[in-house]
Amino acid sequence: MRYTYYPGCSLEGSASEYGQATEAFMAAIDVELVELEDWTCCGASAAEAQSELLALALAGRNLALAEKTGADEILIPCSACYLNLAKSGGKIAREEHIRQAVNEILAEENLSVQGKARPRHLLDILATEIGADTISKRITRPLEDLVVAPYYGCQCLRPLATFDDPESPGSMDSLIEATGATVFKWEMGAKCCGAALMNTKPEVGLNLTGKILEAAKTADVIVTVCPMCQMNLEAYQGKISRQMGLELAVSVVYLPQLLGLAMGIDSKKIGLHANLAITPAFRQMAKNLTFENA
Repeated sequence: MRYTYYPGCSLEGSASEYGQATEAFMAAIDVELVELEDWTCCGASAAEAQSELLALALAGRNLALAEKTGADEILIPCSACYLNLAKSGGKIAREEHIRQAVNEILAEENLSVQGKARPRHLLDILATEIGADTISKRITRPLEDLVVAPYYGCQCLRPLATFDDPESPGSMDSLIEATGATVFKWEMGAKCCGAALMNTKPEVGLNLTGKILEAAKTADVIVTVCPMCQMNLEAYQGKISRQMGLELAVSVVYLPQLLGLAMGIDSKKIGLHANLAITPAFRQMAKNLTFENA
């Protein structure tokens, strides 16, 4: 199995552990990731606020590069990157005037885009194409007695509800259960963490993230598929605990990190040392599972 791979900026910077874990896990299940050559920023959340055309062109350039290779699909782990490329690709494919405007810009690099390459989120591919059965056969270190809270966030499910129910998602459940762990039953898996409000309106961001952490306080670990969500949930635990007068320390890991641990992949290869919120109990469990220091 082979996929054209768009890592995006976060997976080479603030979420490098997500990139490490994705590549290590996929290699372990014999999935080849072919990184898109000369990819660039998708525009993140800032470009569209400045110019819709700029946002479309930034995403469109990466789609054009994928089309140039003949790729039908693009695997994208970052939820923001996935949403940007998917939304832009849809508009480029459907609306001729947008396609013409973007291609006029791309012509400076002798590129053109038609919106034919389909962006797909990593979770989509894991849940609907690779599947829990394939993963369960590779599990060598079952995560028995571990209670895992699946956290989806907003952008991998909304507004493009292509592979899961955005109001009541469950695509992570079978993947978590394949590791031998128990899925934590809660209602916060698709609630917003505040995203960039943590910087622009911190009182709102801290409140939203705090509600999620409080709801997950009896789980052993929260599992995410979004760099922004991961950052909010792990980086502000101390501040939120002091603000709410509660102890809200909980481990937060990316989905391929959890799956990698259950497969006995060296914790350094999945970047666990870079996570900001790992409890001593979870760290010891990881050490025992992989026989390496987490």
